[in-house]
Amino acid sequence: MSTDLQLLNEQFAIPGYLSFAAGPEGLPMVAIENRHASAIVAVQGGHVARYQPHGAAPVLWVSRASSYAAGRSIRGGIPVCWPWFAQHPSDPSKPFHGFVRARMWQARGSAVLADESVQLRLGIADSDETRAIWPYAFDLELVVTVGPRLSVELIGRNTGDAPFTAGGALHSYYQVGDVARVAIGGLEGAEYIDKVAGGARLRQDGAVTIAGETDRIYLDTAAACTIDDPALGRRVLVEKANSRTTVVWNPWIEKARAMPDCDDDEFRDFVCVETTNAVDDVYEVAPGGEHRLSLAISLAA
Repeated sequence: MSTDLQLLNEQFAIPGYLSFAAGPEGLPMVAIENRHASAIVAVQGGHVARYQPHGAAPVLWVSRASSYAAGRSIRGGIPVCWPWFAQHPSDPSKPFHGFVRARMWQARGSAVLADESVQLRLGIADSDETRAIWPYAFDLELVVTVGPRLSVELIGRNTGDAPFTAGGALHSYYQVGDVARVAIGGLEGAEYIDKVAGGARLRQDGAVTIAGETDRIYLDTAAACTIDDPALGRRVLVEKANSRTTVVWNPWIEKARAMPDCDDDEFRDFVCVETTNAVDDVYEVAPGGEHRLSLAISLAA
């Protein structure tokens, strides 16, 4: 691993801004620091694990109990779900949330932009192992820009000779002071599938609040969301593009207790507001084509 990290630093490190180092359990991590914020990105999964504007509490949440082992997804941050969201549509034996979030990606580029934001590019392409799970040729790239806001763009390209249909999500976990006190705006009036209520289709009345286990897929919405967090005294703005589904999730008490990579009391510390392509919002990519899913996170003034 030390040699790999040395090579990564030789190729992509930017002194004073970006470097590669071994994280928990030896997982290779990218540390980013500039005048705006700091961030950590795991090379495995293309997984943003931290974003913290200077002078503010971390915006993303990661569990104290998370595993960082090879082949295991981190609990928190922004897992990349692709090429499907949740259970595979026809084969439940295939990996939940797709197969890229627990595989090692490759560093592809790094740069400092004009405003001193730092940009990192990671990617993963098809292999014999991925084609055994999903028989298509692809190239998937994640572009992470750390500045006054955190921008994450997931670019899925079809490098084969047959079209494919895909979905997925940037499955963001947001740190909050007390999930029972937050109010999520931007989804008022939207229809949603309530998975806790057995898939019932309901309509959102007012802001979304969390008072128990919550697992909802909001349909046909491209709106930005806000997370009003009185306990931390802030509002988080979540903007997106090329997504018409938004998932809001919190496991609450019993589900959290059943999760080995989440401490029993941590359900109060986060809420997921996920930039998603799911249900009727999956997309077809023609040979040579691409799909760009993007997310921007900032602290609202």
